Amino acid sequence: QVQLVESGGGLVQPGGSLRLSCAASGRIFSLNVMGWYRQAPGKERELVATLTSGGTTNYADSVKGRFTISRDNTYNTVALQMNSLEPEDTAVYFCNAVVRTDWNRLPLNFWGQGTQVTVSS
Repeated sequence: QVQLVESGGGLVQPGGSLRLSCAASGRIFSLNVMGWYRQAPGKERELVATLTSGGTTNYADSVKGRFTISRDNTYNTVALQMNSLEPEDTAVYFCNAVVRTDWNRLPLNFWGQGTQVTVSS
């Protein structure tokens, strides 16, 4: 129904920057919330940042001031600019979207396949 394709992960040194991007496609009537979650080895998936269609943001305390989420409602894309990266940011990052596939459908949760971010010297 809805596909989320991420790009931009990789290996970066501590203090460096990376930009993640995600594009949503498929049967999209409305795209309510887009965001990023991450999962480190041995840990549960956690929220990184979300952004509603109205522009309200929510960030994890651990990334406030370092990460910035943005979206383009015209093209159904969301990006995460990550600065001052720390080894603790190492994880698989997942794009998330809450989507209504039709006017009479309840919102559903969709996930991307994940992209690896490794912060190491």
